[in-house]
Amino acid sequence: MYLKDISRVYFIGIGGIGMSALARWFRHYGCEVAGYDRTRTTLTEQLEKEGIAVHYIDDVNLIPESFRAPQNCLIVYTPAVPSDHKELIFFRTNGFSELKRSQILGRITQDLFTIGISGTHGKTTTSSMTAHLLTAAGKNCTAFLGGITQNYGTNLLLGKADSNEDPLVVAEADEFDRSFLTLFPNVAVVTSMDADHLDIYGTHDEIKKSFHEFVAQIKNDGVVIVKKGLELAIPEHVHGYTYACGQPADFSAINIRIEAPYFTFDLDTPNGKIKDLQIQVPGFHNVENATAAAAVALLLGVSETNVREGLRTYLGVKRRFEYIYRSDSTIYIDDYAHHPAETEAFIKSAKALYPDRKVTVIFQPHLYSRTRDFASEFATSLSLADEVILLDIYPAREQPIEGVTSEIIFNEIKSPEKQLCRKSDLMQVLTQKRRDVLVTMGAGDIDTFIIPIRDWLTETEKK
Repeated sequence: MYLKDISRVYFIGIGGIGMSALARWFRHYGCEVAGYDRTRTTLTEQLEKEGIAVHYIDDVNLIPESFRAPQNCLIVYTPAVPSDHKELIFFRTNGFSELKRSQILGRITQDLFTIGISGTHGKTTTSSMTAHLLTAAGKNCTAFLGGITQNYGTNLLLGKADSNEDPLVVAEADEFDRSFLTLFPNVAVVTSMDADHLDIYGTHDEIKKSFHEFVAQIKNDGVVIVKKGLELAIPEHVHGYTYACGQPADFSAINIRIEAPYFTFDLDTPNGKIKDLQIQVPGFHNVENATAAAAVALLLGVSETNVREGLRTYLGVKRRFEYIYRSDSTIYIDDYAHHPAETEAFIKSAKALYPDRKVTVIFQPHLYSRTRDFASEFATSLSLADEVILLDIYPAREQPIEGVTSEIIFNEIKSPEKQLCRKSDLMQVLTQKRRDVLVTMGAGDIDTFIIPIRDWLTETEKK
């Protein structure tokens, strides 16, 4: 089935960040869209407000009537959907066309100039930064993002319908389940190739192999921009560039300093130095992400002036070093970090921003397999915090693994204060803590505490 022949699209797992962007894209181009998700969230509620029917029980009877016939109807699902899902079985046994989310993204972008941002971490911020730089510079930019941008309040940016300029598509290239191998970009960024998703890949070498395959799919005479130090061979048919912070590279952030509220740095480029660039999203890792995004923009002809203004006005992504509450006595930040490299980068940045204050991290491990594979690395990174409150593992798609609990991380944490805590007890535990710099961190459902913690801090400081 060609996408132009589709009039109705049904999403199983429509509340996923990547799925919801595609749902919005199809609705924008005139398709009737509906879907299922197991959990009602702010994102699914927003989709409903936009006119997309969503339900939350796996029940064939809840599928809207117009989606019960296979003609001109496409079913989109994610690898996280179990094979015994009743609605998925219904569609499969009744002759519906179906595609994975990644396959749809590949088909949408196949004939468009595409910038694929990949990496085991850093890709959401880098892709949203890149999209903002291009959009703010007046480029005709469409973007499929893995987070809700603060600048635009959405995970889907749509190009200008009245533009005579061919669209540039920024796509977050997800390595999970090798999804990014459906993309054949003109420009690619590789931010990292850390060991992750070992439940899918088995070994770190297999992850690296997958990134090699992705880079090999860049179109002829295309561009790849790679974080310096990654073991990644540049194919002969593309132009290769490196980027880095504090060390020589084709694009390098140097002279990095904190000038509140900005992180400020100079950028060495192949065409000379750009001085005193500023970003208002905190963190040394975000300086690194900004370096990659700026490299893309400059190579695509965005002026130094527009790059400077775009970086300065970029507001970040929900749940990426997101300030939830600020007062003279208390800072509360939320972050999506769920890999040891991410937790380390975040805590180091928080400590650099607030060197004389107590940083308390509430961390929820994500997946039994990731906890098992990186328990020691998580403990090392979390030990950078002054205090750690460790929640139970969020299982997501997994069943429990014998002997794998948060305690295997907890036992190795070296912070002067640490505590195991059930989610049901968290708010009570917080009332007994000193309020200084408080962080919630993780990719599970720890975000459900954001509003309760914010409201608690607000009420407490009124007294």
